[in-house]
Amino acid sequence: MKYLVGFSRIFVGVLFIISGFIKLNDPVGFSFKLEEYFSQGVLDLPFFEPYALAISILVVVFEVLLGIMLLIGFRASFTLWSLLLMIVFFTFLTFYSAYFNKVTDCGCFGDAVKLTPWESFTKDIVLLVLIIILFLGRKYVKPIFGSNTKRMVTGIALVLCVIFANYVLRHLPAIDFRPYKIGANIQDGMGIPEDAPKAIYDYAWRFNVNGEEKVIVTNGDYPSVDGEFIDVETTEIQKGYEPPIHDFTIEQNGEDFSPTLLEEPKLMMIVAYDLRKSQYKAFPELQEVISKAKNGGYRVIGMSASSAGQTDKLVKEYKLGTEFYFTDETTLKTIVRSNPGVLLLEKGTIKQKVHYNDLNELTFK
Repeated sequence: MKYLVGFSRIFVGVLFIISGFIKLNDPVGFSFKLEEYFSQGVLDLPFFEPYALAISILVVVFEVLLGIMLLIGFRASFTLWSLLLMIVFFTFLTFYSAYFNKVTDCGCFGDAVKLTPWESFTKDIVLLVLIIILFLGRKYVKPIFGSNTKRMVTGIALVLCVIFANYVLRHLPAIDFRPYKIGANIQDGMGIPEDAPKAIYDYAWRFNVNGEEKVIVTNGDYPSVDGEFIDVETTEIQKGYEPPIHDFTIEQNGEDFSPTLLEEPKLMMIVAYDLRKSQYKAFPELQEVISKAKNGGYRVIGMSASSAGQTDKLVKEYKLGTEFYFTDETTLKTIVRSNPGVLLLEKGTIKQKVHYNDLNELTFK
């Protein structure tokens, strides 16, 4: 039991630290995931949505601290109870998402590791078992430092988490796990290799044969049956290859201009996924940046999921002198964790990407 508790302690502690740090690296992204959970189609708790970012920061900082406290043996009873309550809640959440197919990615490891709902649920079941083992053998969860040292380590960890969270909120994630990271080529990210695995489906064909219903399952071929066809149900049994970028468009009046724009040798994208939530204090400086970009030979476009009326009003009010295109809101949130944010591209390759607080770092070569 002693060795089992020791293994569980290290495994759970390290996993909580890694999971928490990955989400702490991108608290805005985790807040988007929480908004998805709070939406009417999932948990139906829309009154929590305005507080999603604050909740995301509290949760991930607490997650990191619990991992550290478990490893050093600080306040073992409080730590074990907190771990148990947290994992019970997450297990319920992942089961609910998986069973009712509500949220396709739990966001447990941010964009670093994508897990299906059932994989997330399985992971939480494993953690639940290990935490129960820790509870049963809690007498073996001994501190590895003295009282003052434990408090100091926990306090330093808390301060570092707060400093790191403040940094990534005011700038961009320190580590970019998304397919739109600097150096990535958007066209390449949308490509599908010739040898990529294709989706496999089961087709359940229903026929009326001599007054009785008969079901025949095939992989797509229409079965030879002497009877009257009723209907067919399709079930995906193996997912096909999905490119990292599969929902990127730059539209105007229903036409996708992305193939042309992504061939531009110098392209500046202003990304503002929702103008109702944008930081308008950034647009006066952005107007100066646009002038510099144009003088440097860049074509400048705006990308937003807001209506044409909203974007036209913005362009006129701040004299931006550029046109806006429509792009899916989720895609824009994925591209850059800033509203607004700016990207510089060279034939579809992302050369620079900055938060609105770092517009002065843009260089137009």
